[in-house]
Amino acid sequence: MPIYSKEIIKHFKNPQNVGKIKKPSGRGQAGNFLCGDIMTLYLKIGEDKKREKIIKDIKFETLGCVVAIANTSLLTTMVKGKKLEDALKIKKEDLLKSLGQPLPPFKIHCSVLVVDALKEAIYDYYFKNKLEISEDLEKEHQRITKTKEGLEKKYNWQRLTGNV
Repeated sequence: MPIYSKEIIKHFKNPQNVGKIKKPSGRGQAGNFLCGDIMTLYLKIGEDKKREKIIKDIKFETLGCVVAIANTSLLTTMVKGKKLEDALKIKKEDLLKSLGQPLPPFKIHCSVLVVDALKEAIYDYYFKNKLEISEDLEKEHQRITKTKEGLEKKYNWQRLTGNV
């Protein structure tokens, strides 16, 4: 049995939506220095025909393993064109199911990190545009921020990620 599913290999060898958006509507980052995975998502927000906010474009930069890159690529394909509220409903389990065969337990965090990066990008968009932030998204932002601050303190995250 292969180590990784066909879907993981497909997204790793041919990742979708790689890159950076100049002047993004929202930017989110999550990572874990201990494993080396750092994901940055860039969003361009637009409106659909009903004038609802959607993810018009999404790009990513990921420093990490095969599974981290595959997860990030897959997530971008899942949320492009979605309403922000629908994108926020995506869970790690959705990614894990779409990736195919079960991942080793020590690789599941890659799905958690990319979902956190998406939440942070959407939070950033809401914050910059002075839009109402739901209580759930605020709680998630606080959790992610607390984790990031702990890593920054312990491992000098800002120097390592270039976010000085």
